[in-house]
Amino acid sequence: MPHPRITPLLMAAAAAACLGLSACGSGSSDSASTESGAAAITSAAGNTSTSSGSSSGGSTSGSGASSSSSSGSTVSSVAPTGSSAAVQLAAKLGKPNRLLLGLGAQSGASTPAAVLSQNLTVDIDEIYLGGLGAGDWTTWNSPAGAIVGIFAAQADALGTVPMFTLYQMAANGDGNLSGLNSSTFMTSYWGHVKLMFQGIAAFGKPVLVNFEPDFWGYTQNSATNGDPTKLFAYVNTNPDCATLSNDIVGVAGCLIAMARKYAPLAYVGFPPSDWSGDQPSVIAYMNAIGAQHADFITTQTLDRDAGCYEADAVASGCNPQHPTVWYLDETNTTTPNYAQYLASMLNYHTGIGGLPLIFWQTPMGVPSTTPGGTAFHFRDNHVHYFLTHASELTAVGGLAVVFGTGNDFQTNITTDGGQFQSLSAAYLAAPATLP
Repeated sequence: MPHPRITPLLMAAAAAACLGLSACGSGSSDSASTESGAAAITSAAGNTSTSSGSSSGGSTSGSGASSSSSSGSTVSSVAPTGSSAAVQLAAKLGKPNRLLLGLGAQSGASTPAAVLSQNLTVDIDEIYLGGLGAGDWTTWNSPAGAIVGIFAAQADALGTVPMFTLYQMAANGDGNLSGLNSSTFMTSYWGHVKLMFQGIAAFGKPVLVNFEPDFWGYTQNSATNGDPTKLFAYVNTNPDCATLSNDIVGVAGCLIAMARKYAPLAYVGFPPSDWSGDQPSVIAYMNAIGAQHADFITTQTLDRDAGCYEADAVASGCNPQHPTVWYLDETNTTTPNYAQYLASMLNYHTGIGGLPLIFWQTPMGVPSTTPGGTAFHFRDNHVHYFLTHASELTAVGGLAVVFGTGNDFQTNITTDGGQFQSLSAAYLAAPATLP
């Protein structure tokens, strides 16, 4: 079973994402926040320029480069140069025809400040939208739900595509599915989904949305015989999904339907839970809920540094329930290794509609021959392997890698000794083209 994917520090970091923006808490509208976003992000980084001449503002790395700037101008179209689903989605996002790089939560560190101070080129900027009820994401700013527009403006000012990870189903506790049977809970749930997509529509540019990590695994394990039609959920009480079934198939279908209705520039994906069963059963379940009708698959890499698990660092949120090897072999000679991992990711790509993969919540630890580590300095080698073997990721259907911390106290962009800065620059000098 997984650990909870959002912790108090990370939720606080998400809630505070707007603190550097003048629109935060001021009652300003989403459109007003867009205008002030670039200047506020610059202030947070201690930098005086966010022009498109900066590394993150208008990179032309790779073939078929896009053009975007911190001014909030419209996204330039990018002509696809290949035929794969990854190529097509990269073009829709206005991004180059190469494996894209993204940053997610950074254990409380500021992603905008790091991007600017380290002169990084990043394609995707990700944030959680979590909770349901008191203190949930809709309450972080005024008016309700304004964080969507505020964060989108922040991402746009960095030259990145905003990515929202919707994480409302865990509001009653990790793995607690009781809300599905509550009309009050689900009415609020669907209202928040609508608010999110309306905010995305107001932004008016491409956005990625990752739907409910771990939830699908919990429903697979809870549904009778793993049949998503056998687990009740209030769906057709939502006027936008009145014709859909009151079950998990209906939940997934409603999320897609609302995206298409309210935010045509939102590209959405579902994350399979590899812990919920053997891989064939997980793939079958994702197809049963209709995940193949989305735009991408979110592959959940490893939401904590391998060294955190090795150290059995309970205080850092890493207390493995059973002995295992977390640190993959980069030479691909011993088990477990990256060749095996990527082969399993190819199965998701080919098994769920041929959709492109976004490797998500990829830990940022630095390789070491010494197991374990300490808070903010645990060892891991995903960054090193992925950025030095990027063509192996595109070969299995990879579109992007989003590097980030799924828990407090993990290695982040400010504690990795410049690893991401140097390896991402080297990768972008000779990027992996999407097939």
